[in-house]
Amino acid sequence: MTHPLLIIGAGLAGWQTVREFRKLDADTPITLVTADAGDFYAKPTLSNAFGQKRGPAQLVTTPAATIAQTLNVTLLSHTRVTAIDSVAKTVQTSAGVLAYRDLVLATGAQPIRVPLAGDAAEQALSVNSLDDFGVFHQRLTALGEGAPNVRIAIMGAGLIGCEFANDLAGAGYAVTVIDPADRPLAALLPPTASVQLQEALAGLSVHWHLGATVQAVNRQADALVLTLSNGQTLVADILLSAIGLRADTSLAQAAGIACERGIVVDRQLQTSAPHVWALGDSAQYASAASPGAPTGRTLPYVMPIMAAAKVLAASLHGTPASLEFAAMPVAIKTPALPIVAHPPAPGQLGQWVEQVLGEWWFASEDLPERAHGFVLTGPHTSKRMALVKQMTAVATTTT
Repeated sequence: MTHPLLIIGAGLAGWQTVREFRKLDADTPITLVTADAGDFYAKPTLSNAFGQKRGPAQLVTTPAATIAQTLNVTLLSHTRVTAIDSVAKTVQTSAGVLAYRDLVLATGAQPIRVPLAGDAAEQALSVNSLDDFGVFHQRLTALGEGAPNVRIAIMGAGLIGCEFANDLAGAGYAVTVIDPADRPLAALLPPTASVQLQEALAGLSVHWHLGATVQAVNRQADALVLTLSNGQTLVADILLSAIGLRADTSLAQAAGIACERGIVVDRQLQTSAPHVWALGDSAQYASAASPGAPTGRTLPYVMPIMAAAKVLAASLHGTPASLEFAAMPVAIKTPALPIVAHPPAPGQLGQWVEQVLGEWWFASEDLPERAHGFVLTGPHTSKRMALVKQMTAVATTTT
């Protein structure tokens, strides 16, 4: 009996691996196990759906049954994996024990949850999946679609928090953002770019409480009272937690597979266990090592997943390739101020240098003409490909 290629996770990483593998092998059996329905959707659309008046059903691009049939996959939806035995090459699931030829971990990431005091602390919502979005969408529409008197507080002024702030404010909701940093997207943008974004979102009536965190959430009639670390209080109808994601390594760790910030994989996407592979938000890529992250780092973005899936498919097909990441800037979905960011690798020495307002390079003092990263805002985002080509050309000549 031929055991299947078994994939855990029906996000972009899981389905894209299937697509790439099927280009090379139409016959090897594939089983995909997922705790949700398995429908295919683009996760980045979760944070800009309200402005487009799209509900959960409209975000599904391919129903699970259709994509499974098209790609010749046995789909086990609403099925949870509880344990991996990498020696026996089996996994324990809520549907029983499954044997595998090779196992792919595409388990994604989970929202970071901070402890909150108060009798309504459990009311804080996170949106990290279509199911999460369904709950959030239902809560909001019950309060009144696009109603300016519906107050939404967002914990976190990072990428997801700012995208949701733009989307919800643009859809007519009253939005407040709380973050311990002194500016939005502080980990990704130079200070003047952060100021640009803050002012652009303020133009949509987004209110900012920076340099503060939410300490407690209490119920007051039908509303939530948020107590901040600076002693101030805010009233909101919904609290959205968007303070970041952490790679879901729970299954791998329990199976004794090496994990650090994510599931450690080599340049072929192999984990420390034979015939077990990983990619996506749960993986820590050796190919993304840098001076500040010598054993690799996680890359929770779309383009790294697309590149990794192609290499992984080759490895699973028996024609191993080595994963090399090209320059892959991130487009931040804040229409109030379009942004494209390519942050420098951790540990890269240098500083942000403003070329013109709307264009910044991360450069070293000895080579100011060479960009190790860049940020573009507004109309300057059109320079994206030119800067990517420049960075790629420099990288090629220095290796």
